[in-house]
Amino acid sequence: MPQKGKNRSKLMVILFNKPYGVLSQFTPEAGHRALDEFGFPPGVYAAGRLDHDSEGALLLTDDGRLIKRLLDPKNAHPRTYLAQVDGEITNEALRKLSKGVVIKGYHTRPCKAERALPPEKLWERVPPIRYRANIPTSWIRLTLTEGKNRQVRHMTAAVGFPTLRLIRVQIGDLSLGSLQPGEWRLIK
Repeated sequence: MPQKGKNRSKLMVILFNKPYGVLSQFTPEAGHRALDEFGFPPGVYAAGRLDHDSEGALLLTDDGRLIKRLLDPKNAHPRTYLAQVDGEITNEALRKLSKGVVIKGYHTRPCKAERALPPEKLWERVPPIRYRANIPTSWIRLTLTEGKNRQVRHMTAAVGFPTLRLIRVQIGDLSLGSLQPGEWRLIK
């Protein structure tokens, strides 16, 4: 676990662009890659999770208090996702997402939900999402202040637009910027 009582000026926070298929842990499991292969400094841990089939922004730190603060639901820090969904998203679906939907008996908090243009300079995903010539896809941007297990995927499915690709592009004020999958940078 992260060390307690460290000199606060020497603590590390890392922004990582987690590739598709990588677990948010340091031990590979069930044939999935893990964080151990990306050359992180010793003593850092993931401050939150992204499912193996999701991509994008993941924070790592050796600051246990920061991890606790980020994971505590009462702090409601914003996380922004780009989701490519099956079908042409409707205004009604976006309205429902914004107000919150019921998933697994839980009513999600209101969030910001809007159409998004397909991202420019987006890296290829391996493997690519399924392609069906007769069914279009669309992109939406969701900003949530909670993080239930597979929440974005459950939310988009609840309004009739299953998620095909999910990328967390921002955590609070920290944006991926030009980081490519597998790249990371220290945050000051």
